[in-house]
Amino acid sequence: MAVERYNPKEAEPKWRRVWDERKLFETRNDDTRPPYYVLEMFPYPSGRIHMGHVRNYAMGDVVARYKRAKGFSVLHPMGWDAFGLPAENAAKANKVHPRDWTYANIATMRGQLQSMGLSLDWSRELATCDASYYKHQQKLFLDFLKAGLVDRKTAKVNWDPVDETVLANEQVIDGRGWRSGAPVELRELTQWFFKITAFGQELNDALEGLTRWPDKVRLMQKNWIGRSEGLLVRFALESNALGQSEVEVYTTRPDTLFGAKFLAVAPDHPLAKAAAETNPALQDFIAECKKTGTAQENIDKAEKQGFDTGLRAAHPFDPTWTLPVYVANFVLLEYGTGAIFGCPAHDQRDLDFVNKYGLGNTPVVCPEGTDPASFVVTDTAYDGEGRMINSRFLDGMTIPEAKEEVARRLEAEILGNRPIAQRKVNFRLRDWGISRQRYWGCPIPIVHCQDCGVVPVPEQDLPVKLPDDVSFDKPGNPLDHHPSWKHVACPQCGGKARRETDTMDTFVDSSWYFARFTDPWRTDSPTDRKAVDRFLPVDQYIGGVEHAILHLLYSRFFTRAMKATGHTGLDEPFAGMFTQGMVVHETYRAEDGAWVEPGNVRIETVGNERRGFDVETGAPIEIGSIEKMSKSKKNVVDPDDIIASYGADTARWFMLSDSPPDRDVIWSDEGVQGAARFVQRLWRLVAEIGERVGGQPSRPATFSEPALALRKASHRALHAVGADIERLAFNRCIAHVYTLTNAIGKALDGAAESADVPADLAFALHESAMIATQLVAPMMPHLAEECWQALTLPGLAGEASWPQTETDLLQDDSKILPVQVNGKKRAEVTVPADADTVAVEAIVRASEAVARALENRPIRKVIVVPGRIVNVVV
Repeated sequence: MAVERYNPKEAEPKWRRVWDERKLFETRNDDTRPPYYVLEMFPYPSGRIHMGHVRNYAMGDVVARYKRAKGFSVLHPMGWDAFGLPAENAAKANKVHPRDWTYANIATMRGQLQSMGLSLDWSRELATCDASYYKHQQKLFLDFLKAGLVDRKTAKVNWDPVDETVLANEQVIDGRGWRSGAPVELRELTQWFFKITAFGQELNDALEGLTRWPDKVRLMQKNWIGRSEGLLVRFALESNALGQSEVEVYTTRPDTLFGAKFLAVAPDHPLAKAAAETNPALQDFIAECKKTGTAQENIDKAEKQGFDTGLRAAHPFDPTWTLPVYVANFVLLEYGTGAIFGCPAHDQRDLDFVNKYGLGNTPVVCPEGTDPASFVVTDTAYDGEGRMINSRFLDGMTIPEAKEEVARRLEAEILGNRPIAQRKVNFRLRDWGISRQRYWGCPIPIVHCQDCGVVPVPEQDLPVKLPDDVSFDKPGNPLDHHPSWKHVACPQCGGKARRETDTMDTFVDSSWYFARFTDPWRTDSPTDRKAVDRFLPVDQYIGGVEHAILHLLYSRFFTRAMKATGHTGLDEPFAGMFTQGMVVHETYRAEDGAWVEPGNVRIETVGNERRGFDVETGAPIEIGSIEKMSKSKKNVVDPDDIIASYGADTARWFMLSDSPPDRDVIWSDEGVQGAARFVQRLWRLVAEIGERVGGQPSRPATFSEPALALRKASHRALHAVGADIERLAFNRCIAHVYTLTNAIGKALDGAAESADVPADLAFALHESAMIATQLVAPMMPHLAEECWQALTLPGLAGEASWPQTETDLLQDDSKILPVQVNGKKRAEVTVPADADTVAVEAIVRASEAVARALENRPIRKVIVVPGRIVNVVV
């Protein structure tokens, strides 16, 4: 029977028009069905989507379509993280306004996403650069300010002297600005901060309850928050040096105090500043340290350097034992107290430092089972467990015992009318500096008045809009250069005042968009409490692991701050979090070292060797490593090209089938072609069943063995796919569909001999085709609609309820049990599912496979573990 090929170029646009006309994916806030919120991290409108987007949004769409079929009111929105420096860079390079560049990119990417057939509620689309969005962000800022969650203070920043802007740590590369290439300076600027530290303990503790987050993400968050329990220890300076009598050190390892070899303070510590006033060499050293910037990673990678101040500090347990005080480039004022004591034997950073400056080391923790007399440390610090040595009254104690003893004794010692030490909980987390010296961002709604000081913009005057007429001819912030925008009357006194020209960090924009999606039409407040509390937290959030720290942490802070100001009623924004792997591809290089695009490479396989050649010239091409798709190495595949050649469903199917979703997927032409072949195979099977069986047959009273076998295969696949979608195991879902289509093909082949299909097999075939269609509908929605029509089923596949599993068809008539002989697996036996232990033993004793494994040895005993295993003892 001839069936026409499935034509995605015709079918896919047709069904998308039908979905749009019926508004199939628009979500009503008054829907009485249980809500389910699935959200992928919204994209930055850079110009075009890439295959990573295809994978990310295909995953979310599977969940959305499945949950919709299961009877939920699914919220699945889309928007644009549209502010940011790339738009300003494009404005400078192309003489185009950032707004025009951004909205042109949004239009392009919207069309690309729509071509994927995603079940998105486009009626809720938002862009963070729209004044209708950032008006409410400004309102949240003012509410946070009233609630004491906003601060304005001086802090150290990475300053690009060419671009005249603050740089995030990620934008400092090898000590230089990522765009200008200029050496970055460490400056102190007055900035606006969100007081995320106010929730430090809560953000840390709540991680334990996020059981549907990946463990690695929770660990990354916990490490970033960095809660630690330690001791604040005061080291007395040998004399009242430079007007200071002591140095405070926060340490989590007070047990190692007897291994101390030096103290080190940050280059901007008050003691360092005081010492530098009369020491030009120290001034030069501090200036050099500032070039490293504020990024912890850069500081960790930099060579450990110090400057001996000549000062000495007394050991807290022995005033006759003094330690040299250094200014060191690896100590940050923002962490702890900006001062450390160095115990090099048990900290690699400290060991590198003392080895450079010849200060030596004394081990004070000895591994269990090691002779303390012979235990030495040379180039590798020992940071494991053990017993205390070389530590006077601590010797022989465990580390926890020594920590407690040190704390107890130093809390009782007095220095200057205060205990030498006190217990302290410390956090690595620092308040979130949101000030950016850029134009294309959300204006901070503050006015600076000479008489009134800092004045919030009245709510009725929101939004504070960005001016359209800006120039990017000068370095720095265009809002500072604008002739009129920043000049304004003070809202309190009416006198001359100046607008805040810093704009907000773009992380702010993405820290609450998920809440705005619940009612993006609301004009009088950022959220509608009824809607936001109904849909949040997001049931399933999907995005890259690169956002596992800052974006998720800031969103968690924002939700709490919005609760504190009455905008939400919950603490956590995302109940379930999933981080997908990247899309990777081989890299190719020409003989001159230039990167070559995959479309320009022809691959030939000779034996086990793969060789590459230039498509046009035939010149040899080097096949390189498999890496993340990137424009710089040209190993990218354009989704538009794949959709044009194979259709969106094929692209989606391949992205979901190739590997577990949390791992990288290796893009290959062979894999895509295999997905395309499966599309045609499934279509042929379903279309043939539609032609041979016609409409939905009546259910017969009984089923023959072939019909029953097909029905079992169908319902087992149905059960397994549903369970694996819940687990986001999309590649397993596809494996189950392959198994089902094989069963359908086998049943069709058996029915081909007869012109008239028996009634029971006709029912089973139609049912299996319908189930297969619904199983692929979340993954290949266009093909599913075409199959649905071929089966003459009512309505649309996209609005059909998920089929009900007939649980009696899930039961196996038989089981395969492994057989162990003297504890090693040697054979398998097939037994009836309801066989008792006596029957199982009889089958084992009669089995030829078991007999071969026995090698003529007599059986002494058979032990049957019901339903699991059989042990034979010889």
